[in-house]
Amino acid sequence: MSLDALKDALPEYAKDTKLNLGSVIGNSPLPAQQAWGTALAVAVACRNGQVLREIAAEAAEKLSPEAVTAAKAAASVMAMNNVYYRAKHLIGDEEYNSLPARLRMQVIAKPGVDKVDFELWCLAVSAITGCGVCLESHEKTLRGGGLSRDTVHEALRIAAVVHATAVTLDAERELAVAEG
Repeated sequence: MSLDALKDALPEYAKDTKLNLGSVIGNSPLPAQQAWGTALAVAVACRNGQVLREIAAEAAEKLSPEAVTAAKAAASVMAMNNVYYRAKHLIGDEEYNSLPARLRMQVIAKPGVDKVDFELWCLAVSAITGCGVCLESHEKTLRGGGLSRDTVHEALRIAAVVHATAVTLDAERELAVAEG
């Protein structure tokens, strides 16, 4: 189980995604915890079983058990927060901004890993779900925490490639079902 298995599963028309999967994640300049935590959190958010299984298996070899749990927690809490904060923003009524969320988010305060790593994973998941409010908030926290734009950029590249892999494999699975 590995990135190689995902690359092998991609059809020829997705050659760019295949090449990017190996180079963007496999050769990431990020420390392993940041790169693989990002890949795992995004794989959870992408909801493709094959992508999740392959990335989770490889991530488990490169991350501590605490980091694996934290990456999954980042995806989980952002699944909730991205819907909530994006919806408040899209409604366009500033009155909603004065209302407290009253949603439990304790993992953000104590994620079990370095806070900037967790924030980076939350940012990457927010890119997948398209929550501009969360993207801005996490990017500001990351930059304030000393991470460079290059680091943020690399996490976004990982998110983009994992997402493209999930979308392509979902499409191919559905087309295969339709063809019988």
